[in-house]
Amino acid sequence: RDQVPPTIERIMRERSLFVDNALLKEEAKKNEVLLKINTELQGKLKEVETINLILQQLDLTTSSKDLFTVLVSLAGEVTNCDEAHFCLYSQDINDPTPIASFFRDEDRSAARTLFRHTTIGEVAQGGIPAIIHGVDGKPNSMAIPLKIRSNIFGILVSLIRDGGRRFCEKDLYFLNFLAEKASFLIENLALYENIYENLFSTMYAFVETIEARDPYTRQHSARVTDYSISIAKALGCSLEDIEILNVSGNLHDIGKIGIPDSILLKPDRLTQSEYEVIKKHPVIGSTIIGHFNLWLQEQQIIRHHHERWDGNGYPDGLRGEEIPFLARILAVADVYDALTSDRSYRKRLDDEIAIKIIKENAGTQFDEKIVDTFLMLYKQGEIQSSGNLQVLAA
Repeated sequence: RDQVPPTIERIMRERSLFVDNALLKEEAKKNEVLLKINTELQGKLKEVETINLILQQLDLTTSSKDLFTVLVSLAGEVTNCDEAHFCLYSQDINDPTPIASFFRDEDRSAARTLFRHTTIGEVAQGGIPAIIHGVDGKPNSMAIPLKIRSNIFGILVSLIRDGGRRFCEKDLYFLNFLAEKASFLIENLALYENIYENLFSTMYAFVETIEARDPYTRQHSARVTDYSISIAKALGCSLEDIEILNVSGNLHDIGKIGIPDSILLKPDRLTQSEYEVIKKHPVIGSTIIGHFNLWLQEQQIIRHHHERWDGNGYPDGLRGEEIPFLARILAVADVYDALTSDRSYRKRLDDEIAIKIIKENAGTQFDEKIVDTFLMLYKQGEIQSSGNLQVLAA
């Protein structure tokens, strides 16, 4: 009887240990499940982040050239490959020439060799994305066709040089997703660029029609554009600003299409009332361009290219930095070409006189900073008037 309590106590202790052990095992199983779920969730989250990265980067592109660069850069970021290349589809696709490339480091010696060891021609013909095994039997390259309306127009190739790494099915999935989205965007950009170019060509045809009416101003817009772009480059303007000047410079006088020939081609000095009519052309031009909702900045430059630094210009009497910066550049280029070109009411002025007039009007009619840059380019021979070029050619 004395042994009963210790026995019961031992049994209860063992039972407690058994229960605790069972609970620990159950908890461990639950933790394993939770760990597995957490790992899967992290993987899914990584996939979502990768997809978002692809969509965000592609959404920032504004031209086909930019898109191809972003395409290969994203291929490198998404797959951690050593190099990626985009090639346009051709019959000689087995020995392609990339139009955009990404390299993770400076070692580019193996690029052409790796290209020749990939059977991207077969991928191009079949139109199916593929992981390709190299001569060492390892999956060290991928080729993804890019299609527009089921027609292949390019191939994205991703390569690994390090034999210790290899591509997997998830890499193929992400690159194929990237290629599909890029293909859709390229089609839209190509359509937009085609419309844009056609529209610009149509607008410039109007300008040429205006200049054809007046033989004295023929090619004026093209020269003003060249002068403006030279000044803008010297001032460190962006490529976007250069393109804006290219459009606005070529179209800056399009509003003259609304000016009667009796005023536009008058061989004598204009009366004040006639001059008031001429002063309407920046507004007319700006209104024409504004109808297309494509060139908003260009529209403002066209409207304000006759404003003056001192506020005495037209149509709005803007003063100083109220005038758009690119319009201030265009103003200097426009006046220089006007002074050094034959007009219906006078012969062209010598370059020295034109330069003197522009210099004297710095700070009143023109932005001094822009005049300084213009004068520097003139002294360096970067800017030459049409008349001076004819003399040199003779």
